[in-house]
Amino acid sequence: MNTEVRPITAAELTAAWQILLELRPGLSREDFGKTLRQQSAAHGYELIGAFEDRKLVGVLGMREVHTFARGSHLHIDDLVVAADARGQGTGGRLLEYAEAVARNHGLLQVFLDSRPGAIGFYERRGYRRHESVLIKKPLDTSARPAATKRSRILT
Repeated sequence: MNTEVRPITAAELTAAWQILLELRPGLSREDFGKTLRQQSAAHGYELIGAFEDRKLVGVLGMREVHTFARGSHLHIDDLVVAADARGQGTGGRLLEYAEAVARNHGLLQVFLDSRPGAIGFYERRGYRRHESVLIKKPLDTSARPAATKRSRILT
């Protein structure tokens, strides 16, 4: 089978969204487009596709990140392979592509968030659990203070 891994074009976005639905089932086409535009403009987020005989079968979303804690690194936000194409090495080829991009940009690490069921996939490829624990707090946006000065970063 001939696999090509490359950035997704605008004409391929609907197919990418349909595959991404397997990972994010509640994602509407409208929200996908809006979030993709925001992430791309603000953070350099890029969608990469894996194509088998010119058919899109896998999607990876990635962006370069710079933080005090982790330094400069590549962050993979999304990696999903269509259910009927799994087990054929497509996910591994997407990771290899992302790692090559990271190396070419002088980045020394790749970080990602994983569902528990996919951890073994990443560990078999040399990824290790990070000691940080991700926590979150949903905010009640209806309780906004009347006068809040916004940070320059968030404006």
